[in-house]
Amino acid sequence: MAMKETDHGLVPITPEGYEAMQKELDELLTVKRPEIAERIRDSLSHGEFSEDNSELDEVKREQAMVETRIGTLKATLANAQVLDPEAIPTDRVGIGSFVQLEDEEFGEVFSVRVVSSAEADPNQDRISNESPLGAAVLNLTVGQVAEFDTPDGPKRFKILKIDRRPLT
Repeated sequence: MAMKETDHGLVPITPEGYEAMQKELDELLTVKRPEIAERIRDSLSHGEFSEDNSELDEVKREQAMVETRIGTLKATLANAQVLDPEAIPTDRVGIGSFVQLEDEEFGEVFSVRVVSSAEADPNQDRISNESPLGAAVLNLTVGQVAEFDTPDGPKRFKILKIDRRPLT
């Protein structure tokens, strides 16, 4: 069963995920936010924006996206429970686990890291414990098969390895 939060309402985050989010927040607060404000001030002082100016609308949209991301990051970091790397299980799949899987249909072997949705990034092989694959592998052990349905039909992945460190 997928777990969104811990029993105390905290979101489990890997140390690397916490550091990356803190770095992104710092960048948004110290660089991006002031940059956007300066662009608005400069353009207003030069009279470049009018009421129906699409450039002003674009900057305001960007400002809104940055402010939304800042709010999201602050909330996530405030509710983060940074995982102790040594507490990440190796006898079963848990949040923070690196997992090597074999696609039973195609024989393809690949590795992913199971993380909370707050730090999931499929392009970096970090899958959410709430995703179909993440939820299916959670709490399984080496040798077990994770099964879940997709629009293309059922998928089956055998767990080959579980570790606290990246698998090669």
